[in-house]
Amino acid sequence: MNGAACPSIERRAFPEFRALAGARRLEGYAATFGAEARFRDFVETIEPGAFRASLDGDILALVDHDPGLVLGRTRSGTLRLSEDSRGLAFSLDLPDTQAGRDIIALAERGDIGGMSFGFLIPAGGEVWTGKRRSLRAIDLREISVVQAFPAYPDTRIALRARGAFDARAARRRAIEIAERAL
Repeated sequence: MNGAACPSIERRAFPEFRALAGARRLEGYAATFGAEARFRDFVETIEPGAFRASLDGDILALVDHDPGLVLGRTRSGTLRLSEDSRGLAFSLDLPDTQAGRDIIALAERGDIGGMSFGFLIPAGGEVWTGKRRSLRAIDLREISVVQAFPAYPDTRIALRARGAFDARAARRRAIEIAERAL
């Protein structure tokens, strides 16, 4: 490394996705435009077009932002991303791995809390007005299937799931929730 400070990747969660019956696929929205996310000292929204520049990159689909639990990626075609008038839409073909089978089982029971995404903000990508932050450009790095507590509450869950309790993932979610509250 050259000693320069590395920007911190930010994460946001949304509970909008669905499992396709009989298929190994999740579909839905990893982010929605115009919905407010309220954090301890500011409110954030995402503007239409914010993800556009990132969609040509190699974006990963993960479980709880864990790079050791890859579910798919745009480079291989197992993750497809697009922007529409509502937000960042995704379609994810789940692998026949333990993580993929667990996600399918949890989704079938309705135990998954939603989707999340990890991102950086490029220069000029945000506008602050008092305590309101508007994201105009987002350098998307990954989307994740998460267990609970989305940052943007205006999306809906359309998915059911089945599976065992994952203590490691629950601890990560608790840390993320605590960080959001700071």
